[in-house]
Amino acid sequence: MDIQTIGIVGAGQMGNGIAHVMALAGYDVKMTDISEEALKAAVDTIQGNLSRQVGRGKIAEADMTAAMGRIATTTVLKELGPSDLIIEAATERETIKQAIFEDLLPHLKPETILTSNTSSISITRLASRTDRPEKFMGFHFMNPVPVMQLVELIRGIATDAPTFNACKAVVDKLGKTSASAEDFPAFIVNRILMPMINEAVYTLYEGVGNVQSIDSSLKLGANHPMGPLELADFIGLDTCLAIMNVLHDGLADTKYRPCPLLTKYVEAGWLGRKSQRGFYDYRGDVPVPTR
Repeated sequence: MDIQTIGIVGAGQMGNGIAHVMALAGYDVKMTDISEEALKAAVDTIQGNLSRQVGRGKIAEADMTAAMGRIATTTVLKELGPSDLIIEAATERETIKQAIFEDLLPHLKPETILTSNTSSISITRLASRTDRPEKFMGFHFMNPVPVMQLVELIRGIATDAPTFNACKAVVDKLGKTSASAEDFPAFIVNRILMPMINEAVYTLYEGVGNVQSIDSSLKLGANHPMGPLELADFIGLDTCLAIMNVLHDGLADTKYRPCPLLTKYVEAGWLGRKSQRGFYDYRGDVPVPTR
């Protein structure tokens, strides 16, 4: 299938990043959200990020103008129906994702491909709630989307080859690299990354090291660009906890038990950068460890 039009559900950090790279690659994009304010903020973010790319000589100003001209927004979900490919990038809650797909189904073309940017939820299970499980798959971008080169492509048990090939062709056109993952909890990246972050939180919880010593140790001792606790704050502690719960529930192995301290931070509303406090306090000029 030749994909030309792309619908994106969700105008948050992931949704606007996906819209950015799709429009820049030449696709016509329609982005939806329940909030007009969120859509306006997303367009402003895309404009700002494209401007930075122009300033760094990554793209020409004409490319930015053309990309912005390919992005449309709407608060009406069914207006995404005529899209060739739909990428759901809403909150990482399965009930919300299922409701979105159920609302979309009556308005889709027969050939429309449905995908989810979920970082951990079963693609097979999401697909089973639609009328086209063979045309459904996981399309997992890394954050921040314009910068990160990897896209995980996840087949559900029913996903057919033409659907996979069409999505892979989109990734190729974006100039990114695809990794094919099977539909098991958290796929590849988060299956490996989240237990490491969770173990770093246990290391903090048990008093083996403080926030600064743990992050410094991994940056300088393992050559990681960010420490695991700093990275957790960047991802969002609520997202980290949700993925650990998916791993724990889906694989029934105690090694995936979320650290009680991670749960406590989420209960406190200390979710990381987006709430200004997590393992670091971001309310001042310089982030300060909270432990």
